[in-house]
Amino acid sequence: MTKRLCRLYFDGIVEQSVGVTLGTTSPPAPLSPGGDAAALFALDPDVLHLNHGSFGAVPRAALAEQARLKDLMEASPVLWFGELPERLLLARTAVADFLGVPASRTALVPNASAGITVVLNSLVLPDGAEVVLTDHGYGAVTMAVERAVARVGGRVVRVAVPLTADAEETTALVLAAFTERTAVVVLDAITSPTARRMPVEALSAAAAERGVVSVVDAAHAPGALASPVEACDYWVGNLHKYACGPRGTAALVVREGLGEELFPLIDSWGARESFPLRFDYQGTLDATAWLATPVAVRTIEEAFGWDAVRAYSAELLDWAGVVVAERVAELSGWERRAEVGMAVPTMRLVELPPSLTVDRETSDALRDVMAREHRTELAITSFEGRPYLRLSAHAYTTPEDVLRFVDAPLAALLGTSR
Repeated sequence: MTKRLCRLYFDGIVEQSVGVTLGTTSPPAPLSPGGDAAALFALDPDVLHLNHGSFGAVPRAALAEQARLKDLMEASPVLWFGELPERLLLARTAVADFLGVPASRTALVPNASAGITVVLNSLVLPDGAEVVLTDHGYGAVTMAVERAVARVGGRVVRVAVPLTADAEETTALVLAAFTERTAVVVLDAITSPTARRMPVEALSAAAAERGVVSVVDAAHAPGALASPVEACDYWVGNLHKYACGPRGTAALVVREGLGEELFPLIDSWGARESFPLRFDYQGTLDATAWLATPVAVRTIEEAFGWDAVRAYSAELLDWAGVVVAERVAELSGWERRAEVGMAVPTMRLVELPPSLTVDRETSDALRDVMAREHRTELAITSFEGRPYLRLSAHAYTTPEDVLRFVDAPLAALLGTSR
């Protein structure tokens, strides 16, 4: 039924028999080399993957390269670790080229949270310091900030930014929270719970004028934005989300002259090296994920082109957001639409009925039930007490995936299946 539904939709015909209203726009043709983009990835074809934003998906070519490197490491560990800094230098340079920044200002870290922790551990905060962040921030980063200010008897200032706020309103709200005690502002390039951008460059520039350090959590930015690294003091972005690197890969980029204050979380024999070389020496840490990341980036570029993937994702999600929201209304009677002030190309929010309002623990439990029992991978978030479905897409996501989702799994999510 789903394949017929998808075909009829492309023909501009609404299939009334399944009761799905399909919106007024048309989806893009699937982005596919030779007919099946999903074949480039190791994802289970029997699972609906509508949550690329959480853990990404790794191309088979990158997984094969990582396996090859692991074999080399296990075959000759002494030789491997002796040559590892040279290998990491090449990988770091390739990553920096992809991000559009100098390799001399780029270090490799396990993930965005680890990079933020590196920065917070290295900053010397004055007694009573205040750190400003927004209510859209990632929970783990917020906890790291809370620990940092607790060490100096300071406090976290959390700014409420409406979901609908544009760049100008957001900038004004955040700057209004600055006081003479403000030492750091932590910003999200793309917010995790609300799938929106923040005016990073404007706020970072204003912070610099006030003597405030700017730290940017860009976990979702690499690959999702054509120019992911925005001007700030410290920037950290994951490579294992939209950029499709193996899990446990991220980059830390610093403003010129700030790197020498940063040290990796693991002290090793590279501790006396300059930044970023000291981050290339991490003892016996398995670095094969970082080394295989350039293959992942190159695979996407050669198969589709990064600009094409971003454009396709945006067009697909524009359509999918309408289709899913209309189906939510049909199934539940809830017709409220999510309005995001600074939308991003790779994710969309769909507001869910208030009966599904959930905290972090219960939303994760619901996510796991959908994955186990309904073979559907989703992200369920909340903001200001309202539940949202956060849709994300990549090259392998198709209109048929969306139609399969609204055909049955969405009803199960809403508790309206019969």
